[in-house]
Amino acid sequence: MFLAYKDMWDMPIDPVDGLEKVKEDESAPKRVGHFVGNIVYAIIFIAFKIAFRYKVEGIENLRQFDGKRGAVVIGNHASYLDPAFLWIAARPKQWVRFMARDNMFANAGGLAGQVISRVGAFPIKRGSADRTAIKRASAMLKRGESVGIFPEGTRRDRGTAAPELHGGAAFIARMGKAPIVPSSIRNVDAIKRKGERMHFPKVTVVFGAPIYLEDFDFLPKEDRLDAVSWYAMRECYALRDNVNREEVDMKTLFPEARDFSTELAGKMLSRPIA
Repeated sequence: MFLAYKDMWDMPIDPVDGLEKVKEDESAPKRVGHFVGNIVYAIIFIAFKIAFRYKVEGIENLRQFDGKRGAVVIGNHASYLDPAFLWIAARPKQWVRFMARDNMFANAGGLAGQVISRVGAFPIKRGSADRTAIKRASAMLKRGESVGIFPEGTRRDRGTAAPELHGGAAFIARMGKAPIVPSSIRNVDAIKRKGERMHFPKVTVVFGAPIYLEDFDFLPKEDRLDAVSWYAMRECYALRDNVNREEVDMKTLFPEARDFSTELAGKMLSRPIA
């Protein structure tokens, strides 16, 4: 059935809030059908398994929220393939609904908008505080869905601008009363480097222990969201490099961001599964 992709942005895609149990009830909220998403998943899964022999580690850190509450999945942004790898890593059991640049939805005469909306994506306007996208993401989290965000905003290999650490993910997590699950994709940057031909390295998707915003309440209120963003991105880069969090050089990665290494020294603010 054809759906306007603008309508799909506000529909649930995961079976949440007992939706499956009451799907015959006309009062139950409509959700985005899974047919197209399942086809896309099958194609990408097979292609990535063959080309990159990809595997997933730490998926239990995301699975623990399945059917219970929403979660914000964040990661460092090294490749245009990042969303695809994280999306298939969560499937088939869960869907991660990624924020995507608003201009992507009009590509191919709107066909791109149909496809990426049916796999759960929704738009965000670049370079501004997009209140509509923030409210939409918050609503998804409150009804138990997972939202995917890349706090760096753009890939690190694009342009000459200094990397930025945006606080939107932490703000959305606070609005949606959701934990943050850090992630990273090892070797994804080796697939296509600027000026080189395409390579086919072995790729590993890694999910880390969740981060709860209330664990940062020991900090002054005005510093908490920035501290959460800083800590969460440090977790992502620790996952990428498979090192202890203290070994991540955040000053080099984010030279313009406030450094919280002193305030957070020795603190384990990611909660492993009990």
